[in-house]
Amino acid sequence: MFVNRERELEMLAAHWMSDRAEFIPVYGRRRVGKTTLLQVFCADKPHVFWVADLASEVELLRGFSRALWEFAHPGERGPLFETWEQALRYAGELAAQTRLALVIDEFPYAVAGTPALPSMLQRVWDAHLQRTRLFLVLSGSQIGMMEREVLLYRAPLYGRRTGQIELRPLQLHSVCDFFPHYTSQEQIEVYAILGGAPAYLASFDSHRSVGENIVAQILDPTGMLYDEPLFLLREELREPRLYLAVLRAIAGGRTRLNEIAQAAGLPPTSVSAYLAHLRDLRLVERRVPVTERHPEKSKRGLYHIRDPFFRFWFRFVSPRRGDLERGLWEGVLRTVEEQLGDYVAPVFEELCRQHVAALGVAGALSFAPEAVGGWWDRRTEVDVVALSWTERQMLLGEAKWWSRPVGVNVLQELRSKTQAILPGPGRTAQYVLFSRVGFTEALQRQAKDEGILLVEAADLLS
Repeated sequence: MFVNRERELEMLAAHWMSDRAEFIPVYGRRRVGKTTLLQVFCADKPHVFWVADLASEVELLRGFSRALWEFAHPGERGPLFETWEQALRYAGELAAQTRLALVIDEFPYAVAGTPALPSMLQRVWDAHLQRTRLFLVLSGSQIGMMEREVLLYRAPLYGRRTGQIELRPLQLHSVCDFFPHYTSQEQIEVYAILGGAPAYLASFDSHRSVGENIVAQILDPTGMLYDEPLFLLREELREPRLYLAVLRAIAGGRTRLNEIAQAAGLPPTSVSAYLAHLRDLRLVERRVPVTERHPEKSKRGLYHIRDPFFRFWFRFVSPRRGDLERGLWEGVLRTVEEQLGDYVAPVFEELCRQHVAALGVAGALSFAPEAVGGWWDRRTEVDVVALSWTERQMLLGEAKWWSRPVGVNVLQELRSKTQAILPGPGRTAQYVLFSRVGFTEALQRQAKDEGILLVEAADLLS
């Protein structure tokens, strides 16, 4: 199932139409849909699509040579190139007269077999390929390696790319395409469990209940997602066990640096490095109150697992793997069902922040927000805050993943927090309330009279 990659396809198509040499790295974490995107793009174009794997340099060069030769001479077995430079130059010769897309998928595996490959490619690109009509795409799931070898300043291929795509997980509204039979609440629950990785979403059967899918794909040791976080960490990291300790600490509610270090049994200096790497992998994020003008210098930062599926796995699967290996999934599922509301609530809050940010970009608010996020101090917190320092305006919101309608009391409590966030005269505040199941009639009447925005869960999916 191919969903919602129009922007990336349009970008690739625009570069294809340039009819000059193009070099586009495509990178992103496992299961995010890079290969499918490139296959869809290449389907109606002359192309060589070669997927590297964990093999020796000789085996990799042999496979790449055959892919090139079979494109030029279908059905024939041709000579194998003796060096990567020869093979890459041959690709340039094929693209000298006609447009050719050359996709090297899982490029980090090719580099593992031939560490000098990026430097070789740089030399051939500078000397020959950049003057052809080659459309070169290097794709990889190991984000750190792709950045080191292709994107960053000291990378051999730095400065050669003509575009790039970091393929990110799908947004919430794409869940509707995978699960059209689910209610809006169930769709949000699935997103909170799986996130936006297309392969994860595709693993669930839309004709089965959420609980049945959790058992089949996550709690069953034979399920596709049972070991998925372990696979990803082992592929990306040299010491996965230490990173696992850090992630378990965060999943257990330790969000400050010293708390994480203590729970993981590591010195704070080491934990800082591990957290930085996990942030580079888009698995962990550091949040500060939205009122902090210089987030990188703030001492109020809290660490959270950013990826929804990792958050779910470390909360419900990792602590109970012993039971699951023995087939005792009923008790784990019962825990998931009992705690699912509490688990979804912070994901719902983040989705509400994203919704407000989108409204700001669309010009649907009375001011242009300079920052959107959450806010907290030692005594209280606000789920959603959008503010403009220059205009001294702000929007405050509360998000309630309750099984009952939100009432006037929630609005009154929210208003009481206004002065703490942006104190002083001359500021104005607006209010928005988000609800899982709707609002009381009294609140609806007051909201209509006072211009308060009310947003239900279904509205987030539109």
